[in-house]
Amino acid sequence: MKYRKLGRTGFEVSDIAYGLWGMSGWSGSDDQQSLDSLQLSVDSGCNFFDTAWAYGEGKSDGLLGETMARNSAKRLYAASKIPPANDKWPALPSYKYHDVFSQDHVLRYADSIRKKLCVDSIDLLQFHVWDDSWTDNPEFRSTVEKLKDGGWIRYFGLSLNRWEPENGIKALHTGLVDVVQVIYNIFDQTPEDKLFPLCQELNIGVIARVPLDEGSLGGKMTLETRFPKDDWRALYFGPENLANTIQRVDKLKEIAPTGMTLPEMSLRFILSHPAVSTTIVGMRDPKHVRQNIAASDAGPLDSGLLTELKKHRWDRKPQRWSD
Repeated sequence: MKYRKLGRTGFEVSDIAYGLWGMSGWSGSDDQQSLDSLQLSVDSGCNFFDTAWAYGEGKSDGLLGETMARNSAKRLYAASKIPPANDKWPALPSYKYHDVFSQDHVLRYADSIRKKLCVDSIDLLQFHVWDDSWTDNPEFRSTVEKLKDGGWIRYFGLSLNRWEPENGIKALHTGLVDVVQVIYNIFDQTPEDKLFPLCQELNIGVIARVPLDEGSLGGKMTLETRFPKDDWRALYFGPENLANTIQRVDKLKEIAPTGMTLPEMSLRFILSHPAVSTTIVGMRDPKHVRQNIAASDAGPLDSGLLTELKKHRWDRKPQRWSD
């Protein structure tokens, strides 16, 4: 496992990180399997874990807290997220900041997350949604400063809306944001345009999420793939998106080098960008833990393949099914 600095936090984090959403928000999750996979990831060198209160109303935070307690001799980093009070994803400029992240709401959930994680201070606490129109609201600054000054958190971050990587740039200039989480993968390359250069300039850590496009870049899906109705992917990979996605995935399979899987190529593409601190991958199955960590060991892709993959950029706008 290789490690990188998480921006100005100074944290040395594994460049393959563990994403816990699949333990609560996707079908087929099993708590014991999840705990076993978490432990295997720790044993394999993973030290950065991304969760959120919304992943099972604190369930994933609790699973992570249990794992951290069981490995108290190791320095494991926990990143969690405050849910929007209006329970709406993504954030929209029509929503008032106070109705989404009032100080009382943020502090209440920060305290609940601390208890689930079994820590006094959260390594990284993020707002789960964001709209840059809120940046100048004085309550935003006062809340983040209270969290930091009071020792509730060590560092603060923003999780940016899907396919809106520039809807956060204004907030980054405030000095309040230490880390930004954004969708970045072979399809979604837009963060390279403006967000990544600014993060490098300001020494802001970058967490790349959705490295496998919610699963499509795992290479196993087909036109016949269907998910249970209570699984979020049933909407994302519905009629408006599935066929287009499979067509693009098939083209990527054609250029994958011999002996390299599509997931490996996808992860190594992300890790080839110097602005990226870590990428969070869901890996409930122990075999996926081993495969993903191997991608870290393999390092960046060669320049020729990277140039070819740049041609597969797929610029998209938020849709009803993509929330």
